[in-house]
Amino acid sequence: MKRVLVLGASGYVGSQLIPILLEQGYEVTAAARQVDYLKSRVVPHSMLKFEYLDLADREATLALVPKYDLVYFLVHGMAHGHDFLDYELSLAQNFKDALDISHVEHVIYLSAIQPQTGNSEHLAARKATGKLLRTSKVPITELRAGVIIGPGSAAYEIMRDFVYNLPILIAPKWVDAKANPIALENLNHYLIELAKESSPESLIYEVGGPDTLSYREQFAVICHKINKPLRLWSTRFLTPKLASYWLGVVTSVPSSIGKALLAGFEHDFIADSKAIRTKYPQEMMSYVDSVSRTIEKEGTFVRSNVWGYDPAALTRWQAGYGYYPKKTGASYFTEKTTEQLWEVVKQIGSPKEGYFFANLLWRTREWLDVLFGAGKPIRRSPEGPELKVGDFIDSWKVIRCEKPGFLSLLFGMKGPGLGRLEFTITDHGDKREINVTAWWHPQGFKGLLYWFAMMPAHLFIFKGMVRAICRKA
Repeated sequence: MKRVLVLGASGYVGSQLIPILLEQGYEVTAAARQVDYLKSRVVPHSMLKFEYLDLADREATLALVPKYDLVYFLVHGMAHGHDFLDYELSLAQNFKDALDISHVEHVIYLSAIQPQTGNSEHLAARKATGKLLRTSKVPITELRAGVIIGPGSAAYEIMRDFVYNLPILIAPKWVDAKANPIALENLNHYLIELAKESSPESLIYEVGGPDTLSYREQFAVICHKINKPLRLWSTRFLTPKLASYWLGVVTSVPSSIGKALLAGFEHDFIADSKAIRTKYPQEMMSYVDSVSRTIEKEGTFVRSNVWGYDPAALTRWQAGYGYYPKKTGASYFTEKTTEQLWEVVKQIGSPKEGYFFANLLWRTREWLDVLFGAGKPIRRSPEGPELKVGDFIDSWKVIRCEKPGFLSLLFGMKGPGLGRLEFTITDHGDKREINVTAWWHPQGFKGLLYWFAMMPAHLFIFKGMVRAICRKA
């Protein structure tokens, strides 16, 4: 059986493809920069290995890639920022150089459909990456996809966030552009069938679903499936720049990814998938059915170790929470040891330390629950002296505790959403980094209002917390 390397495994497509490959009997190595995040998303398996890899590290790339027979290249640079075109090409060059010294038999590269008009850096980067990879000696199969329908797909999540989070959908004029989205299950069929090729060739396939709809029509389907009326107003005054800011307010999809995708939405995004349907036939799922299936699966993210498999998180989840959360926080570098920092972090909520900074505001927030129908705050502390999963700290619950570097607390107060607070200590050799992050899955419009109402306090509380932890250490 082929040894398979999945590059970009922590992404949406990669993390859900890994279990399917394992079911097929492949020996899989999942490589990503966010290995801890990936491990919390994917169930361990005897045939699965995890590797940290930053493709920007040329030597590490040259050392890892040649060990495998088949490579899935699912990497993109949209999260990098405005210069991701050069960044993506630099990663592709390192990968291509590794292929040239390898015995890799086949590369499957997930790319993007190229519209006939318009100019998008994101789409240009996808095309240029494929062109560069095809200069290697290894056969490259490039799948050019448009919008993928599935829980976690950034393009789909943007649309569903707009539907759930706004009483009136305000969209740019290009909402009438057309696309033929493909269901995740159909895309997976192609990804798996291509892995079985014994004599692969360098080919480009476009992949799309059976239905061509405008984004307005796609919004209508999502609204219908969640029993919400479609109230959509499109305006030419919402320019691409303004639309990117509006996107950052409404959706929890990372803003850098959302901005990159916006430029592609301006054009018709229709795949000509006759060739791949002929080669690998399957029953294609309609847009209506793929949306229905995705809505049914919403909430699967909460059934992962990100939430510690905690029943309280499962109980609090409800329709309207997006796959991606809003987040804010702060980091601070210090010469204190990991153990010194942990000794302070584990005292959170104690009578002595409280929440390290602005304790009056933390207590005030607890008492606000009374206004929303809850009882008065309950003071609870761990039995100690060490924290463990299941401990309660006032209204918070410990859902993950990995001494001496990671602590995750489930938000237990009243609020229109699902949240957690995390502390991470990272050793960089000469210094340690302490990070505090608040994550929030808004429950519709009320959840967004709540998040932004808390923002003024968030802007300084977390900076004060990380500094206070370092000072106390």
